[in-house]
Amino acid sequence: MNSEKGAEKEHVLSKRLSKIIQTRIENDRETLEALKQLSTFYSENTLQARRNLRSQIEKRSLDINKEFLSSFLEVKQSFDSVYSDVAEMSESIKEMTKRLQNSKTQTKQLLQQTSALQREREQSIAQQNILKSLLSKFQLSPEDLLVLQGNKKDILITHEIFSVLDKVQKIHSDCKILMQSGLQTLALDIMEQMTLYQEGALERLYRWTQNHCRNVENQDLTELITESMRRLEDRPVLFKYVIDEYCIGRRSKITDEFVNALTRGGPSGNPAPIEMRAHDSQIYVTDMLVWLNKAIVIEKQNLCLLLKKCRDSGTDALIKDSLAIICEGICQPLKMRIEKILIVPTQASILYSIVNLLRYYKKCICKLVGTGLVEETLTDLQERSEKAFFSTLQQQVDKKLVRVEAPPRDLSPTLAITNLLATLRDMLSTSNMSEGREGDMMKITHCILEPLLRAVNEQASRLPPTDMAVYMLNCMYEIYTCLSLYEFMDERLERLEAQSDAQTDTLTSEQASSLVANLNLGPIYTILQDRSHGPLSAVPGMEPSNLRNFLEKLDYLTAHPDSILLPQINLLTSSKHKKAVQKRSFDVLLAIYKQLYQAVHDPVNNYENPQLIFHKSPEELEKVLL
Repeated sequence: MNSEKGAEKEHVLSKRLSKIIQTRIENDRETLEALKQLSTFYSENTLQARRNLRSQIEKRSLDINKEFLSSFLEVKQSFDSVYSDVAEMSESIKEMTKRLQNSKTQTKQLLQQTSALQREREQSIAQQNILKSLLSKFQLSPEDLLVLQGNKKDILITHEIFSVLDKVQKIHSDCKILMQSGLQTLALDIMEQMTLYQEGALERLYRWTQNHCRNVENQDLTELITESMRRLEDRPVLFKYVIDEYCIGRRSKITDEFVNALTRGGPSGNPAPIEMRAHDSQIYVTDMLVWLNKAIVIEKQNLCLLLKKCRDSGTDALIKDSLAIICEGICQPLKMRIEKILIVPTQASILYSIVNLLRYYKKCICKLVGTGLVEETLTDLQERSEKAFFSTLQQQVDKKLVRVEAPPRDLSPTLAITNLLATLRDMLSTSNMSEGREGDMMKITHCILEPLLRAVNEQASRLPPTDMAVYMLNCMYEIYTCLSLYEFMDERLERLEAQSDAQTDTLTSEQASSLVANLNLGPIYTILQDRSHGPLSAVPGMEPSNLRNFLEKLDYLTAHPDSILLPQINLLTSSKHKKAVQKRSFDVLLAIYKQLYQAVHDPVNNYENPQLIFHKSPEELEKVLL
């Protein structure tokens, strides 16, 4: 047992020694501090010093405690002094609290009275502020009234009046809030007062605008006038009076300017008066219509400037109606001068130019002015000019066709017909660029062609059938060539083609008859049509020798196809007509030749060696002739 205990102690001691040996003193801060303090009084490591170490440490600890006790004594004395002062202050505070309590009790009634007075003062201030706000919100200041009403009738209008009117309108609208708050009487009184102010200001604004509206192009007044018109728009009667006054003034001015432009010209004669060019009808009418168009554009710009701040609805119609009124004064002098031109005998081409000028400027001007006296005047002038033009053109055509000439030897159109076609060509070229070109071209064509075709028929009726057909075809060809250059002529061209085909048929018949006669085909064709006889070889006139004579003439024809053509065929102007007549007449010849060829080759007719009679088949002959 003792040996086990001894071993256990040695084991514990061994563990402690191992722990001490393994301990790293450099990481133990407390141990390092203790050793540092120990080094201050443990200087020599002797046996005697180690024996006295404990007593030295205890002594040093006792000295430190004594120093701490001495220092803390001074702190205690300081705290005792502070405690004494605090106790005295506490007594003083208690005394003061007691005195304040007594004072509070004595002044409680005074404080209550003061609070009541303070509340009354705050209520009075609040009521005063409300009253000031009400007056500033629902009443006009003297300055505003002066701006709105002025101090005399014709006081100059300034931009401030519009701000005051806006304020009046706002007050009038805000009165609805008062009515909703239960202050109906006050709201109605204020609204009535504001309405009187507003009506008075608008009446003053109306008088000023009516006097100055004609000067809308004046930059110093433009903004005032346009803003005034916007305000007056809510008063339709006053607004209309201003527009009427403006139109009356501008109508008088533009009429005077038009008359001056006609008779006096511009400043210092530049540009020259329009009437100085009255000898040239086309230029004269052009200058007047150009001046009118420019003047209307300027007037429209001034009206747009006058109404630029007004609402868009109805403004366009109002501008058109106003322009129609402004331009009424120009209608009479314009109409009088153009009517004089239409009365005087003038060339049809000049009258047609005037017609187109009136159409074009009527379209331009009526887009600006709409319906009214201006449109009626231009429409009337246009109708009169059209009537004068067609009347003059008819007279010009009748004058050229008053005497029916005999066709020339070459059967070409006469000089009168050529001149009329040149006139027609010029007229159609001009009308092709006009506004109502389709109607004009049809009327002009009818006006010239109908008497022309009657004259051609009358001339042709005096000629033999062949000459008549050639002359008619030449005239039709010239007319067709003239009309084919222009649109809307399809119906006329079809009619001319039909008439040309009829004359071509006539000429073909004459040419075919001539061919049959020259080739002595008449008896042969008659025999071929008669089916009552026996074999053709036995019929007199159908002998092979007689047929060879016919074929020799036919060979000569194929070698010289123009030799037996009618002389008139070469007088055809159109190669197309010439080829058509040749083809159709040769078709007749080929038809007879084919019938004869088949008859000769038919065994029934008892011809020996028919191939020796006919050297060409119908197909070969067709290739040679056509």
